[in-house]
Amino acid sequence: MAMLGAMVGAGNIWRMPFTTGENGGGAFLVAYVILLFLIAVPGLMAETVFGSYTNRGVIGSFKSAFGEGRAEGLGLVVVIVNIALMSYYAPIIGWTMYYAANSLLLTFSQPGFDPQSFWSAFSGSPALTVGMHTVAMAATGGVLLFGIKDGIERVVKWMIPFLVLALIAVGIKGLTLPGAMGGLEFVFTPDWNYLVRAETWTAALGQALFSTGLGWGIALTFGSYLSKNDDVPLGAGVFTAVGNTSVGLLAIFAVFPAVFAFGLEPSAGSNLAFISLPSVFPRMTGGAIWAILFFVGFLFATFSSGLAITEVAVTTVTEETRLDRRGAVLGVVGLIWLVGLPSAYSADFLGLMDFMFGNWGLPLAALLIILTVGWQLEAEPMRVIALNRNSDIHVGGWWVGIIKFLIPALMVGIMAYYVVMSVGTSFVRTVGGVVLMAVLLVGAVLIMGALRRRGGTSESPETAAGGGD
Repeated sequence: MAMLGAMVGAGNIWRMPFTTGENGGGAFLVAYVILLFLIAVPGLMAETVFGSYTNRGVIGSFKSAFGEGRAEGLGLVVVIVNIALMSYYAPIIGWTMYYAANSLLLTFSQPGFDPQSFWSAFSGSPALTVGMHTVAMAATGGVLLFGIKDGIERVVKWMIPFLVLALIAVGIKGLTLPGAMGGLEFVFTPDWNYLVRAETWTAALGQALFSTGLGWGIALTFGSYLSKNDDVPLGAGVFTAVGNTSVGLLAIFAVFPAVFAFGLEPSAGSNLAFISLPSVFPRMTGGAIWAILFFVGFLFATFSSGLAITEVAVTTVTEETRLDRRGAVLGVVGLIWLVGLPSAYSADFLGLMDFMFGNWGLPLAALLIILTVGWQLEAEPMRVIALNRNSDIHVGGWWVGIIKFLIPALMVGIMAYYVVMSVGTSFVRTVGGVVLMAVLLVGAVLIMGALRRRGGTSESPETAAGGGD
């Protein structure tokens, strides 16, 4: 549940419906499912087994793989990307908190409710957006202070079932609306012309990365808490992929029947959840109840992911410094809150962060993790001695080729694609994003090398591996 709660977030409830709508409906889902099982599932297995094999967090796992020194900077890159991603994800959690609270106050069922004016008033008020960002990070820190078992697991084991039940209820209600079948036809009748477009496959790959969390360091961090006898292929691979995809499909069932029943635009973009859907609930019988179910479920999805994303940095700081867990939580939460203030204040800045770290930071982090598992630790021995150990699902040799060649090629390809597609319309931002990733990579490697030379070495790669046992 903790792993599923980490993966099921805004990527499924907010991003997947509008991305599906923008990329041809059913055709996009075909591309998404193919890439999910071809790329994301093998990649999640690799990232999880990296953590379970070393029993360490992000930087510690790279230390176990390469030894102390500059190569630890590769792990620092993953942590920095993770913090950057969380810094603009936290304001989105704040948005969902605000909408969930207003659903409980029955705001969306009031006569004359105008969703566009409501969103404009909220997003245009720095006091509200920064305030909700602060509440979101305070709540995140409060849960993380209790740790993995008593904090994250205790929260998500009832949040995720409620989310699933809420989406099922809203979906069933949507199917009873006149004209709802048009939504299902849009989703499940592919326009095959979209499958020959590079944009469809790029969007599907981006969605697979965003919704499953590959490269965020989450699977690695949660994997570090597993024993060596836990079933990684079943838990991190099949269960996570099936559960994640199921929730994404439930979100589509909850959204598109209502969108078509009330004549909304399916390609409305990111406004779909915060503007289009709130206009539907006042026109539905019992709309107040359906608004509560949807937005409280939406909040649970984003909040559970926020816990997992933040835990990556907390685990790393706890391992790599002398801070106890309390100090690490307060330090990390405070840092993310501070870095996230510009994104909470300005939606344009949030978009800039997503442009840079979503297009290049996340693929770069995934590339570093997968290359380390595939080439430094060597994929074939990892498959035999770690991945298939005590597994009910035997992972064959096909996994090795995917980890060593296919995923790295796709990560490089998607970063190059975004450069080519963006340079004509956003030249300065594109150059800035690429330069930022280069500086981040080189700077982190040099910084870690300098720190280790100053502090001296304490253990060899051989003794570092598995040091958390």
